[in-house]
Amino acid sequence: MDTRQPVLPTLLAELSDRARARDLNDAQWAQRAGIRQETLSRLRRRSDCDLSTLQALAHAVGAQVATTDGLRTTPDGLFPATLNRDDEARLLALDTHQPDPRSWTNAGPRFFMAGLAVMLAGETGRDRRQWLDLAEQLHPGASSPAVFALWLQRSPLRPSRFLPLLAMAKQARHAA
Repeated sequence: MDTRQPVLPTLLAELSDRARARDLNDAQWAQRAGIRQETLSRLRRRSDCDLSTLQALAHAVGAQVATTDGLRTTPDGLFPATLNRDDEARLLALDTHQPDPRSWTNAGPRFFMAGLAVMLAGETGRDRRQWLDLAEQLHPGASSPAVFALWLQRSPLRPSRFLPLLAMAKQARHAA
């Protein structure tokens, strides 16, 4: 039996939020995507749709539809089950972007990503408030010392390894 939750309703909700943030109602959003408003309405009651339709809806609000590598998480869903060098490189690359909740949400389990944002908030030269706000958006309460202590205990990401890698990546970017 397949116990996975349908992905389409979640994706449509996120894309709808983006449409609303751009002051688009459903008719305007559908028109920009090149589909009929009725099609968008029907999609909200379905569990699947054509990829091209989903891509058009995403493009109309400045988003992209992407696949993931099937990141495995711990049984509670709070952390990646493992973290290898490729995963570290992906997280290092994510740091080059502004702390955008949408890209951070897609990069890993929300609690894990929130803890990473709290860790980065402590770095010299960062806008601490901006990074703590990101952490709170990803997982409310993540910036509290007790919650971050739990993150430090359980996270497969070790600050003693990751922060020096981050510093080297910054140096390499500035040298280029």
